[in-house]
Amino acid sequence: MRVNITETILRDANQSLIATRLSYKEFEAALELLDSAGYYSLEAWGGATFDSCLRFLNEDPWERLRNIRKRVKNTKLQMLLRGQNLLGYKHYPDDVVREFVKRAIYNGIDIIRIFDALNDFRNIEVCVDEVIKQGGHAQGTIAYTISPIHNTENYIKLAKELEAMGVHSICIKDMAGIMGPKDAYELVSALKRTVNLPIVLHTHSTTGLAPMTYLKAVEAGVDCIDTAISSFSGGTSQPATESIHYALKDLGYETGLNEKTLKEINDHFKKVKDKYVESGQLNPFVLGTDTDALVYQVPGGMLSNLISQLKEQRALHKLDEVLSEVPRVREDLGYPPLVTPMSQMVGTQAALNVLQGERYKIVLKEVKAYIKGEYGKAPGTINEELIKKVLGDEKPLTIRFADTLEPVFEKTKEEIKEFAKTDEDVLSYLLFPQVAEKFLREKYSDKPKERTISFTIEAV
Repeated sequence: MRVNITETILRDANQSLIATRLSYKEFEAALELLDSAGYYSLEAWGGATFDSCLRFLNEDPWERLRNIRKRVKNTKLQMLLRGQNLLGYKHYPDDVVREFVKRAIYNGIDIIRIFDALNDFRNIEVCVDEVIKQGGHAQGTIAYTISPIHNTENYIKLAKELEAMGVHSICIKDMAGIMGPKDAYELVSALKRTVNLPIVLHTHSTTGLAPMTYLKAVEAGVDCIDTAISSFSGGTSQPATESIHYALKDLGYETGLNEKTLKEINDHFKKVKDKYVESGQLNPFVLGTDTDALVYQVPGGMLSNLISQLKEQRALHKLDEVLSEVPRVREDLGYPPLVTPMSQMVGTQAALNVLQGERYKIVLKEVKAYIKGEYGKAPGTINEELIKKVLGDEKPLTIRFADTLEPVFEKTKEEIKEFAKTDEDVLSYLLFPQVAEKFLREKYSDKPKERTISFTIEAV
């Protein structure tokens, strides 16, 4: 049996361990090796890479994608997209969503993994439709979590919805590494019996369960798993590519990976890792195994960001208190899966509750928007007192929030033509207006200014 492997070093592995600070120059020399290693796909874009390129790395994310595509000629390029949120932290009108998908595929993306933080699939249907229209591979995603309202029956129902929508494959996205081997076997087995689509499993090593979980998922017939080259594996990242390959080969499975090439890839990224260890940007905390995550369920990317936020406030000593507050906030909000942007909302709100010394003394504007229904339907029941505090007598939305939004792409394109020269520039501005405007003005200036690369994580 063949088990496909997706390599995450260019996106999720470095997002989880070094807050997405891996620059193009740091991996450019390894691209041909990555292309020849035998991976099913390379996760190379999306998630927080877009924001990080503009905000911290002084890179145009679209140029980064095109440069990767030029050097990766044989392996599928994959990205992560947050449905109607795209790569930002709010919902965008349908015309922006469709244009973004078009440009992503045009610039080199083959597979788009599309998820909604609440598993409200009204918020991914436009994305899925446009990916299919553009000839891309639409990978529908189920955000996995554990709560009193989430179970196998619920996930089967979601998988059937995705299949009916026309997706080409289904990914189970376990952001916090909380899926155990038994649950993986039962869920993958149930999905293989229920839907006629390839099943992909994505998890993190945060709790130490991931390698066992992958092996049981493989036994159950999973078609593809995500791994990270060993120097950027483990901790809040994915299990090591080489170790998983070895274990699967030992058990009689095929991965298609070339061991010699994997070693060359890892030799390259060992040097990169050393630089981040020496600079202090790779915090030892995110490299360990943290079984407390089985309680607070904070995904790897958010955990590293949360540490940075607390360090900025000189409050890292309150980390345990904040992590204990996370599940309480999550329950108040109706048990949303902790995936972007919900992980940022819940994590930052929990930090505020602790740092302010009073729960919900300050309510994030994003949390207010969530309670209003602007992010979709909450999986469970939101705390009535919190609803009253935020909404008063106002009723939350019951329709898809994007249906209330007017088209803005063409209008914005005209308004910012002074500093936005391409459709891609317009999309960058629509996602991150202030950051993108500054970047684009400097990019097209006759005398570009020096930009200081910052490592501060901003609260969202």
